[in-house]
Amino acid sequence: MSWRGSTTVSDRIFASLPYLLPLVEVFVFGRYLFSEFPPLQLLFLPLLPLLNIYYGVRYAGMIIFFALFLLVVRNEKISHFIRFNTMQAILLDIIIFLFSILTDVVGLIPAGGFAIQTLSTTIFIGIVGAAVYSVIQSAIGRYAEIPAISDAVYMQVR
Repeated sequence: MSWRGSTTVSDRIFASLPYLLPLVEVFVFGRYLFSEFPPLQLLFLPLLPLLNIYYGVRYAGMIIFFALFLLVVRNEKISHFIRFNTMQAILLDIIIFLFSILTDVVGLIPAGGFAIQTLSTTIFIGIVGAAVYSVIQSAIGRYAEIPAISDAVYMQVR
């Protein structure tokens, strides 16, 4: 639903781009799924150059995070549609960070191998699903409504 006005094609493209951040960040959680289903890696082949750049530059995640937050989300001159989607991508990235802490804690348990595999695969599928859904909704020109996350986004983006 585009209730804040119509969206242009460029707005739709720019609103979809921030979702690359959670897709790149969550890639490490997919290692167990990729080992079980190797053809699944072909879907993520276009992200390979981004992964090389992202993991090749020190503190790239933190730089991109703050750049998106300070230069896009807090900039009132940018359309609400782009700021909304950027903030939603940032929140997905924060969720990935919190789950990475959780997997580190579960990894301390001696018999936690199965739990880590299950948790990692669930995180991977959930974030990829949310990002793909959001990109499709952005491409259509609608606000991607993800329960709880979108509510938090609406509180941040005026």
